Amino acid sequence: MKADFHMHTEYSPDSQMPTEKLVARCLEVGLGCIAVTDHDTIEGALEVQRVAPFTVIIGEEVRSSDGEISGLFLNEMVPQGLSAIETARRIKEQGGLVSVPHPFDRFRRGSINRGALEDILPYTDIVEVFNSRNNLDADNRKAHRFARHNNLLASAVSDAHTALELG
Repeated sequence: MKADFHMHTEYSPDSQMPTEKLVARCLEVGLGCIAVTDHDTIEGALEVQRVAPFTVIIGEEVRSSDGEISGLFLNEMVPQGLSAIETARRIKEQGGLVSVPHPFDRFRRGSINRGALEDILPYTDIVEVFNSRNNLDADNRKAHRFARHNNLLASAVSDAHTALELG
């Protein structure tokens, strides 16, 4: 099964992808499981889950005060602006998984800061070791070394904001 655990819909302020286009593209490229991780909302994920004929994980890319943290398998939205540790706790309290998106991307403003990354390590389940929007492969390799060193699950994601980026 092909899966992608980081993508956005029109519910994210930086994406214009309607849910219908996302679903159609996932079917076209053979994705059988996705996680929709819009910025600071689960509404897009709930909408995609309602219409998709494949598995949709409810996720959210939360803008904590220390950088972005993704929650997967969420039941409710996690508010933005909390500390990284409080964000991770709130994800775990609802039985979710904590995923660290693009942790070492040196060009992205939203990447988690290094101190917070260490602070949330006890809560972290997954590290994105390949994010297709990272400009430098060295940043992906650094994330891979970090995940391996800390015995964390590794994911490779599209971080799609447009339909063509999916798959």
